[in-house]
Formats: sequence, C-alpha cells, structure tokens
Amino acid sequence: MVEALTLTQADVEVLKRETCFQGFYRLDRVQLRHALFEGGMGAPITRELFVRHDAVCVLPYDPVHDRVVLVEQFRIGALDKSQHPWLVELVAGLIDKDEQPEEVARREAVEEAGLELTHLWPVTAYYPSPGGSDERVHLFVGRCDSSGAGGVHGLECEGEDIRVQVWELEDALAAVRDGRIDNAASIIALQWLALNRAEVRGLWA
Repeated sequence: MVEALTLTQADVEVLKRETCFQGFYRLDRVQLRHALFEGGMGAPITRELFVRHDAVCVLPYDPVHDRVVLVEQFRIGALDKSQHPWLVELVAGLIDKDEQPEEVARREAVEEAGLELTHLWPVTAYYPSPGGSDERVHLFVGRCDSSGAGGVHGLECEGEDIRVQVWELEDALAAVRDGRIDNAASIIALQWLALNRAEVRGLWA
C-alpha cells in the first residue's frame, strides 16, 4: 500500500505573504518553500491564492417520490466558456457568519428554493480548486417534500434570480451523464445519492 499524508503544514515555510486585492474575496501572493518527497526543502516558489469563504451545498431529496430539487441561475464563471451560462446546480451558500455548515444548508434551502429540510445527511467536505483557492465545500443531501416545489426564489438584495426545478432522480443522473449538469458539487452529490439511494430511502422514506 502506498503511504500517504506523510507531510504536514509544518513542512511548509512561508517566506512572504501580501494581499494584492481585497473585496468580498481576497487575492494573496505567497512566497514559500516546502519539503520534497525525496528529502530536503525545495527552492522558493510564488503562488497566487484566492481567499474565499467556505461554502455549503445541499441536494434536496424527496425519498418518498425519488425526486431531487435543483436550482438554475446565472453564473459569471461560465459566461466566457458556455452558450448557456445559467447552470443547474444544488442549493448553495457561503459560510460568511458565525454559523455551522448545517445551519447554512437549512437557511439556503429556504432562501433559494422555499424548502424546509427535515434531515441532513453529510456527504463529504472537499477542496474544489486547491491549486489556487483555499475554499472548502461542505456537501449534504437534505430530506424534503418536493410537492409544490418550484417557482423563482432568491434574495433580491443579493441579485439572486433562482428558478427551482423538481427532477426525477433518474433524469438528473442522465443530465450528469450527458453533460447538462456540469458543476462539481452537483455531480458529486448526485453520484453519491445514486450509490447510496437504497440506504437513504430505507431510513428516510
């Protein structure tokens, strides 16, 4: 078996760190050197780091009807590379207050989809782009009743215009396969639910 995670934060020496931009997000330039796998320390390197709040994403799932609730909204990151920069996604929000991830999941489900989540199932936490960002995403599946879900939601003060859609789970999985759903959190959550559907329905339905 390959030994992993042998190096730690203590094996990194930060030589200089400066903030290049400060807005809602922050961009830092970091000069550092780190330990090498074959021993010793490497030469100094410089990296730009996009400093973000951690995020929470939740897939609302109706285990009785085997449906998921997804949201559609404009995303600036897709503007230059897609003819359709309105993406089908999970309910999501940033941890920008003194909140636990579970609290953010429940709050955002109400704000973005008009849904009350009765239970939360932690899926994982991961770094979506660790080569240049420190953001960590907390991912959940949330139990909901999809009856009556739909419409347009979001906070006008935050420029949100979010369309809510109820999908049969099999249709959502097909949209992952053919590329209509093409963002990481949604793909991870839907594939996790596909693998664990029987257990989730057994406990929640």
